[in-house]
Amino acid sequence: MARQFDVPDFYRSPVVSRVKAARKAEDPRKKDLAPSVLDFGPLRVKLARHFGFCFGVENAIEIAYRALAEHPDKAEAGRIFLLSEMIHNPHVNEDLQARGIRFLRTTTGEQLIPFDDLAPGDLVIIPAFGAPPEIVADLRERGIEPETYDTTCPFVVRVWKKSAHIGAKGYTVVVHGKRNHEETRATFGHAKEDAPVVVVRNMEETEALAAVIDEREDADFFWRHFADRTSEGFDPARDLAQIGVVNQTTMLATETAAIAERVRQAVVARDGDAARFADTSDTLCYATKENQDATLSLIESGADLALIVGGYNSSNTSHLVELCEDAGLPTYFISDASEMTSPREIHHFDWREKEERTSSGWLPVEKGSPVEVLLTAGASCPDALLDEVIRRLLKWFPDARSVDEALTPFVDDPQSRAA
Repeated sequence: MARQFDVPDFYRSPVVSRVKAARKAEDPRKKDLAPSVLDFGPLRVKLARHFGFCFGVENAIEIAYRALAEHPDKAEAGRIFLLSEMIHNPHVNEDLQARGIRFLRTTTGEQLIPFDDLAPGDLVIIPAFGAPPEIVADLRERGIEPETYDTTCPFVVRVWKKSAHIGAKGYTVVVHGKRNHEETRATFGHAKEDAPVVVVRNMEETEALAAVIDEREDADFFWRHFADRTSEGFDPARDLAQIGVVNQTTMLATETAAIAERVRQAVVARDGDAARFADTSDTLCYATKENQDATLSLIESGADLALIVGGYNSSNTSHLVELCEDAGLPTYFISDASEMTSPREIHHFDWREKEERTSSGWLPVEKGSPVEVLLTAGASCPDALLDEVIRRLLKWFPDARSVDEALTPFVDDPQSRAA
């Protein structure tokens, strides 16, 4: 049986939780990626088969709230800290701050509270993205044990272990990720202890790296593209001989696979075989891939528009937005229902330009036939936020069926569903 985490009830939801429970009872092996349809008559909401809190996020939330429960005195005194945002969702992070947790750094690494302000016995929680070894060592030297409440995602740790494994065999680690993202910084820090490391952001950068691997380009070309993306002492002539690719777990799984294949092809072009390329495909995060595959199935079902809910600095959420946009759907990346101010106006985030926008006429309430809305969320988004989105949509369809009526097909017992 899958582990059940102790997540506060206010993050769960009566609508989405019921749909998820019914789908799980009907399809425990998760083979059916078809969306769940909430039919309200003039409005049809199509929920992705997989979305919301993943194993790593629920694990992190359980640990953080346990730290608060076990040390109320420290919380009241402001002596419980998070190294940075625990996960990329403002609602979760704001609730933790309201309960007494203070953030030491921003998501990009800028210091908010100097480490010199810490005292022995303070609690420092490691976020789900993990932390570089040098930061952990620094905290230990200050009399703090960061492992006590370490929320690092187990799938991130698996990437670190794979990096160490192939590094011990003489392979260089290529990390597919965003160089300044917390998880990539942590993975980079761990990987460089055992191997030379270089970070690639996308296929364009991978093509540049491939040109050096297969010796079409030289070291000067390499440094023009990767000067700020390598471990200290990196030597492209030496360190690109044997290679393995791992990833920031929130990247597009299909892109990581394509990048690994392109690097393998470059090794084959140079050597005649792939003997010096390490297979690291087992490091892909199952939850990230499930959510992306479910989003692709959601897109295939068709709709008038897509709503993607999550933190604006959430990498995995932005990739769900990317999938919908690339399919040509009108797509709106929102943090919560409050962004939907009316059927005429919506505030949303442009993840490519990193800025908030306002769009008009986004919801075709006078379409005549049912309005179909695709709805999904990032791995750090509470289900309760999707409930609020659904209820906000229903306000603009006065003739819609009730939530209870729309939920009628979703029961936990498959036999009851068939009756």
